[in-house]
Amino acid sequence: MGTKSESLLRELRAWGLTLPGAHSKSPWPDHDDLAVKDKTFAYLPKAGGDFTLSVKLPYTGSAVLDLPYAAPTGYGLGKSGWVSLSPSDEEIPPLDQLKEWVEESYRAQAPRKLVKELDAHVE
Repeated sequence: MGTKSESLLRELRAWGLTLPGAHSKSPWPDHDDLAVKDKTFAYLPKAGGDFTLSVKLPYTGSAVLDLPYAAPTGYGLGKSGWVSLSPSDEEIPPLDQLKEWVEESYRAQAPRKLVKELDAHVE
């Protein structure tokens, strides 16, 4: 994996951990996921792995699936709005776009109280 994607993942993970109630979760080897109240909202690779991201996108999922490196997430999660992204180093979206997708997924998974807390910080 290139250093660009490694630093992007590091920044994205660090930012994701600033969301209210967010914590790391590593249920499987080669994963360093983001979760809220033990519900995963972003599946991320461990440092050094290829760039991948799986997020729940109830609003933008159908548009994101039009991207050449996006597919419904396996294990039946795609039916629930989960999208997996596996871009090449040249295709990796900018950090701001990745943050938008991770935040949409966070909002879909977090308890309403924590989403309200996030909204209070955003305003």
